[in-house]
Amino acid sequence: MKKNKSLISENLKYEIAKELGVYDQVKKDGNWKNVSSKTCGQIVSKAIEIANRSVEHGH
Repeated sequence: MKKNKSLISENLKYEIAKELGVYDQVKKDGNWKNVSSKTCGQIVSKAIEIANRSVEHGH
């Protein structure tokens, strides 16, 4: 069976989680189970925004 590969690096997820104020919860729980779907969506949106900026600036 093929392992699912994350589209967002762990480091980027944690950085965005810190910005959104949920990092401490993830760190305490040791997983993302208690992070709301809305917040997970915000993390994905922010990651896409960062990726688009990188592409636009040639990075």
